[in-house]
Order: sequence, then C-alpha cells, then structure tokens
Amino acid sequence: MNAGWHLPPKAIKTKKPMNLAQYLPVLLFILVGLAVGALCLGMGELLKPHKADPAKNSPYECGFEAFEDARMKFDVRYYLVAILFILFDLEIAFLFPWAVALKDVGLTGFVAVLIFLTILVVGFVYEWKKGALDWE
Repeated sequence: MNAGWHLPPKAIKTKKPMNLAQYLPVLLFILVGLAVGALCLGMGELLKPHKADPAKNSPYECGFEAFEDARMKFDVRYYLVAILFILFDLEIAFLFPWAVALKDVGLTGFVAVLIFLTILVVGFVYEWKKGALDWE
C-alpha cells in the first residue's frame, strides 16, 4: 500500500450513468412529427388524380389566357422597396421589447434606443434623398 495519499472509500466519486429516459418525450415528438409528415405525403400521392386534365396543365392568369411569357423581367425597384420595407419593419420590431422593459432598462437603455432610432432615421432620410422610395 502507498504510505500516504489515498482517499477514503466514501470520497471516491463514481460517474452516474446517463438517464436517457428524460429524452424519450423529445424522441417521441420527433418520431410522431416525421410519421405525420410521411403520412400526409403518402396520402397525397395515393389520392391525387393520376391523369392530368389538359385544362389543368394550361397556363392560367386570372381567368384569361396568359398575355406574355411568365419569365419577364421585373423592375429592380420592386425588390428594392421590398428589401427596404423588411429592413425598416424589422428594425421597428426591436422597439416592442424595449417598450415592454422600459422601466427595467433605465437611462442607459433609453439612450441606446435613442441612438438606434437616430441611426434608423438617418438611414431613412438617406434612402429618401437617394430616390429609392420614388416610384417614377
């Protein structure tokens, strides 16, 4: 025996085996979700009409025959306005949690939001002056 440094039997820590039973509901949830998705896809495949009607396969535009090719180019302003809308809309969405927690954030949070809104307004004015919001 070693003449000194050994731990008493009670001080030796053994590793407990991992309890996987707590993950069973998560696994069951995943399996049920996959089964429902597979069931929906399978039922759609089984129940769909197998012979397509020629009228179903024809191009359709609001009750009329299509006027021109569906792959026409769109003006870039549509995309620009959409991106600007999403940008400013998401930035405004950050104000809701701040408004709820206004009493908790104090003066520091208030100043931070004023800086945020200043940057937002400067960006909006820049876009306006550059003509990104003009439609003509």
